[in-house]
Amino acid sequence: MKVRSISMAQKKPGDEQGFTYIALLIFIAVMGIGLAAVGEVWHMTMKREKEEELLFVGNQFRNAITMYYYRTPGQSVRYPMSLEDLLKDPRYPATKRYLRKIYLDPITNSTNWELVKGPNGEIFGVHSASEDEPVKKSNFSFADQGFEGQMKYSDWVFIISARFVPAPAVTNPPGTPVKLLKP
Repeated sequence: MKVRSISMAQKKPGDEQGFTYIALLIFIAVMGIGLAAVGEVWHMTMKREKEEELLFVGNQFRNAITMYYYRTPGQSVRYPMSLEDLLKDPRYPATKRYLRKIYLDPITNSTNWELVKGPNGEIFGVHSASEDEPVKKSNFSFADQGFEGQMKYSDWVFIISARFVPAPAVTNPPGTPVKLLKP
């Protein structure tokens, strides 16, 4: 017993200073790992939100192009020649709008949309310029089912569907059966 009391007496105050430093280093390492995990989850959440916004904005463009096509004055229907035509339709004397503004591409954060153009330069649709891989690969709405399995955002093309474009009028001579086109 006497030996034990001697060793306790020889101990100096402050010999445990390294313990606090080591505990602080371990705490900082654990916090760093935790923050890295939170950052990864945050990044994925932001990417999903941008995808949802891209789907919304793309469908706004698709609907605007469809309305522009159907609200053509006169007999010859046509598509817009520029995105600005969707902001103010030049075919009408009064202001006619199909979009309130040219939306930002949420993935690239710019208004530089890639345009899907027809043979005469008319706009049939838009898509993002981003080559990034989307998180969402399935469970799209009916209008966006063509996006299933696409590997890049630029493959998500928001184009007016052929099923919305009226078929040209066909006149059949009397007595001939009418052929119905399948959708």
